[in-house]
Amino acid sequence: MGKAIATLYAKEGAKVVVSDINVDAANSTVEEIKSNGGEAIAVMANVAHEEDIQNLIDTAVNTYGTLDILVNNAGVMDNFEPAGDIEDGNWERIFAINTTSVMRATRKALPIFLEKQKGVIINVASAGGLNGARAGATYTASKHAVVGFTKNTGFMYAQNGIRCNAIAPGGVETNISSTMTNIIAFGIGRTQSGMGHNPRTGKPEEIAKVALFLASDEASFVNGTVITADAGWTAY
Repeated sequence: MGKAIATLYAKEGAKVVVSDINVDAANSTVEEIKSNGGEAIAVMANVAHEEDIQNLIDTAVNTYGTLDILVNNAGVMDNFEPAGDIEDGNWERIFAINTTSVMRATRKALPIFLEKQKGVIINVASAGGLNGARAGATYTASKHAVVGFTKNTGFMYAQNGIRCNAIAPGGVETNISSTMTNIIAFGIGRTQSGMGHNPRTGKPEEIAKVALFLASDEASFVNGTVITADAGWTAY
């Protein structure tokens, strides 16, 4: 989804900073953007590390002069573990990537946005942040936290020209399943009853179009909320 958002933003004229813990993947996206006439740079960042987030946004400002749009997209799954099977290390790792990184990147961007009284923050949450059985307890809690943080931030800075919204994708064809390493049979079994109600999986490009709308002036009255993009899965 990050790649799709970056390439679409560049196509629409944005100067893009592509960030990934896998710098080769980031460089590949940058080369694709440049080959299509866009402008982009790659910055390696492990968003679980505060110093990487600092460097990421500092690099964006040093390269392009300012920051206009922040997209917090990094995320990993849990192993569908229920509360009784949570291990502290996994809880802390997933929250560091899925939730704490959103706070830290937002905190870093806000002085830039406040100075010019303008800025957009887009957080990629999840249908798991709106419901109780789309993943395990850790992922579910981390994405609920992103939704709450989004609403609070959107309201707090609404009078400062800053908008903060979230996208809650349903099942999308991405590589996030690779972050699941030891799925808990009980946990995934409890979630399976709802899987049959999913109309279809989405394409990353479909999520990118929502991110484009939220970043644009066409969404000037949309703030502090969550747009669900899941083909109607959560409507059941």
